[in-house]
Amino acid sequence: MKTDRQKLQDPQAAEAGLLLARPIQTTTEAPHGLQSLELSEKRDALLYVPPTYQVKQPAPLAVLLHGASGDARGGLKLLMPLADAAGLILLAPASRQRTWDMIFGQYGPDIALIDTALKKMFSRYAVDSNRVAVGGFSDGASYALSVGITNGDLFTHVIAFSPGFMAPARQQGKPRLFISHGTRDKVLPIDRCSRKLVPQLTRAGYDVLYQEFDGPHTVPSNIAYQAIEWFTGKR
Repeated sequence: MKTDRQKLQDPQAAEAGLLLARPIQTTTEAPHGLQSLELSEKRDALLYVPPTYQVKQPAPLAVLLHGASGDARGGLKLLMPLADAAGLILLAPASRQRTWDMIFGQYGPDIALIDTALKKMFSRYAVDSNRVAVGGFSDGASYALSVGITNGDLFTHVIAFSPGFMAPARQQGKPRLFISHGTRDKVLPIDRCSRKLVPQLTRAGYDVLYQEFDGPHTVPSNIAYQAIEWFTGKR
């Protein structure tokens, strides 16, 4: 197995927060279910392909980012219970450190790994280029907002469950945004987080669907369901 360092692709693009991978046409049959992408020995990326996937029918894709101290399984569980019914492919990378690189002040190794994971996945599976989302919870939501806005030429949708802040490297395209936050969140209080972020994004011209709920720092099942309906165009 190659090391993470050998696997890094275009470090200058990664430092700029840029993802270069794009969906391509593929006719290759590939396995369904949960699988490791074998990109890292310690903190790998996981891929879930629903049983309904067919190579002749490109599927929507959601890249899911875990919260601080989490891992790839923590990202997957955000939407995994709903993936089969929605026909969603889920890609969940793991941060190289305890949380995402930009939160330490600079993009780099996490972007590189996400780009490598996307390239590998796109080479095997047919993805609907009109339904490519990046989403996450807590630190993962902050990173999803930042990466999604930076790479709006790839991501059509961003799903941010209880974000703390955003730090995009640029504004590219206009992905649609779904943001949720609990009114009793004591980890990332709503008044200094989403209630500040949403007006900023609206003023910047983004289409934002914002959902507040009576609850703590979590992702209620009904909020996850609303996000899926919104992303798949059923709402």
